[in-house]
Amino acid sequence: MRLFACAFVAGAWWLQQQAHLPVWAGWGCVLLLLIAALLGSLFSTRTGRTRIGAQFLLVLCGFGLAFYWAAWRAETRLNERLPAALEQQDVWVQGVVVSLPNLTEHGVRFEFEVEHAWLRDQPIALPSHLGLGWYGHDSNEEVSPLPDIQPGQRWQLPLRLRRPHGNANPYTFDYEFFLLEQGIGATGYVRPAAGDKTPRLLDVFVVTPTTVIERTRAHLRRTIYAALGEAEYAGVIVALVLGDQNAIPQEQWQLFSQTGITHLVSISGLHVTMVAGMFGWLAGFLWRRHPRAPLVLPAQKVAVAVAVLAALGYCLLAGWGVPAQRTFLMLLVVALALWSDRLTAAGDMLALAALLVVASDPWAVMAPGFWLSFAAVGLILWVTQRGPLESPPEPGAHRWRQQLREASRVQLAITLGLAPLTLLLFQQISVIGPVANALAIPLVSFLVTPLALLGAVVAEWLPQLLWWAHALFAGLMAALTWLTQFPWAVWTAPTPPLWAVLLAVAASVCVVGPFKFRWRGLAIVGWLPLFLVQPTHPQLGAVWLTAFDIGQGTAVLVETQTHRLLYDSGPQYSPDNDAGSRVLLPYLRARGIRALDTMMISHRDLDHSGGALSVLQSIEVAQTTSSLERDHPIVLASKQHLPCREGQHWQWDGVLFEVLHPDEATAMRTDLKPNAYSCVLKISSAGVTALLTGDIEAPQEKRLVEKYGAQLHSDLLLVPHHGSGTSSTDDFLAQVQPRVALFQLGYLNRYHHPKAVVWQRYDELQIERLRTDAAGALMAQWSPQTPLQWQVYRSEHLRYWYPVNVPGEK
Repeated sequence: MRLFACAFVAGAWWLQQQAHLPVWAGWGCVLLLLIAALLGSLFSTRTGRTRIGAQFLLVLCGFGLAFYWAAWRAETRLNERLPAALEQQDVWVQGVVVSLPNLTEHGVRFEFEVEHAWLRDQPIALPSHLGLGWYGHDSNEEVSPLPDIQPGQRWQLPLRLRRPHGNANPYTFDYEFFLLEQGIGATGYVRPAAGDKTPRLLDVFVVTPTTVIERTRAHLRRTIYAALGEAEYAGVIVALVLGDQNAIPQEQWQLFSQTGITHLVSISGLHVTMVAGMFGWLAGFLWRRHPRAPLVLPAQKVAVAVAVLAALGYCLLAGWGVPAQRTFLMLLVVALALWSDRLTAAGDMLALAALLVVASDPWAVMAPGFWLSFAAVGLILWVTQRGPLESPPEPGAHRWRQQLREASRVQLAITLGLAPLTLLLFQQISVIGPVANALAIPLVSFLVTPLALLGAVVAEWLPQLLWWAHALFAGLMAALTWLTQFPWAVWTAPTPPLWAVLLAVAASVCVVGPFKFRWRGLAIVGWLPLFLVQPTHPQLGAVWLTAFDIGQGTAVLVETQTHRLLYDSGPQYSPDNDAGSRVLLPYLRARGIRALDTMMISHRDLDHSGGALSVLQSIEVAQTTSSLERDHPIVLASKQHLPCREGQHWQWDGVLFEVLHPDEATAMRTDLKPNAYSCVLKISSAGVTALLTGDIEAPQEKRLVEKYGAQLHSDLLLVPHHGSGTSSTDDFLAQVQPRVALFQLGYLNRYHHPKAVVWQRYDELQIERLRTDAAGALMAQWSPQTPLQWQVYRSEHLRYWYPVNVPGEK
């Protein structure tokens, strides 16, 4: 079982690394071979070489079955995606709201189950599951009231849809993969009106199992917020009860990450197990009190059945997300073994649980929680084995000391065993995590969560329970905030190689395992490679330039041997969400970049400056330079600020940086659009030049041409104003003469960038055109030894859920 389950997990994981799905041709032969391998493994003898051969066939069968099962599931999901011809079309759709609405500052987001759809009054086929937004403004930015969206409502809606699409950058969240796993075939928004069609509510409540559950969740969420109001940790209480984490602000998530308690503010396995255990214990206790009931059915089996039902109810209440499904299946395996009196080795049950989780959700293997949860349980099972040299349990009053030692050893095993995985997945380890978890686990699991659950049910009669839960959590946060004040609270490092992580895990297993052997403490040297990993950087005179895929906006990282410059910081998506926190900081953390020498903000438009405050608050930025006003929040938050002006220049590691715009006369004017003040930066090294232009338009391009002429020539051009029709004039391009043009823009953006005439202009000049909305992040490198080279992330990291053709590449 263990070999087969491990092979099954590996097969599903391998499928997720593929650039293309396997075709159906030849699948019949493959499946026949797999069945033959399975039969051969079952009927082979279990001695000598034949046993080894049977195990090999079993592994081959598990790997192959998982690979093709995951491929079939993926192909089914991909076939459900919106046809490209229907993107940005006005479609008329009837369906039912099937999720808990997510309220935002500008509107509401929800999932919609399609029943019927029409295009120009003709029936069409759409994906069955949509992710929609309904915003409080129309195309003219006029505010309009939003209806009270509730699960179970049936609506007819005018929609604009697009295929699943997300930003594609190294070391960041893959939104397209998330949509694939959730089964969402298209995203879009509700239009206030499309011709003579306006949103129409048809039914207040359509009864289905899903809508009943979601309507119950919505009622409980309203109840919690009605009781707690604007309390600081009301979002955490909602998350503990319902699994809805949308109301938790970014600064709280940062604190949870620094202290290593993120798993406690979601519906984790610990919470589900706790709820199941409480209900199971209560059922067993009451069943034993009945004089005849235990004779009909043992109390233990009743307790197990009730525990499973309680876990199922809690998981459904939490939205039946992937982590909840994973926990429930693990508990179900154990419960079935206990109920059938066929309790086998704990390792076999863990392997069976992993197999069931992956079979039900082949994409679970890409979730960090999958590996961390199963690794944690595996470590606990490994450590709690009793080795041959272990002393027997101590009797009587001294037993508590052995239990304390055992608990400490388990905590040490989890800390050491999971730390390398945590470093691989999140590029940081919470040094204070063991202390923080020792405080938080009992408090959150046995006090805060039960009070929150009970309080949500009886809030109309006893709202004090929710306030008690909130007060306990607030006290915990005060203590954890104090812990984070220590400078060594969190250890960060670049993403380590996989071999170093596996070596460190093996070393940890040897150190904390149950079997004693001489010098086993020396195994900890297996951790040394993790400490020796150093950030990568260019050589002397070389330049690495990364243009991030951050939607409609600009953010470019420029690296020399010992210096880093960030040119613009991307857009702000919402008050708590921006390109800095979502894209730039995860990338910098994974690369081991802990400080920036300079951050240049070209101008104040939010698509260029929206992520700057997040960057300033999270890492050391020695200097900020910009065209911003003196009282701008970015200027005030900067350690040192310098206005960017024509003529400024400096040299880092053999690389020359020159500011070409704005000149002093332009900077002093107050009657120009923000675009006109954009800082223009020229980077030169080893005979290669890059020109970063912000949002300059035709007048600024004209001034640059008149002032610099042929000196503008650059091999790589960051296209002015994202390809707007007001920029990229013929005279400007004639002087720059770039080999490569980088278009940083959002997918199907509302400005329709790049304009068709501008896109064609670059093509007529035979300039290589690369665009982030189609190709993902763009990485360019050059040095004294190598000419200009570039890569696009979607091509270099191609996965089967990415579009087959990448538009915009020559």
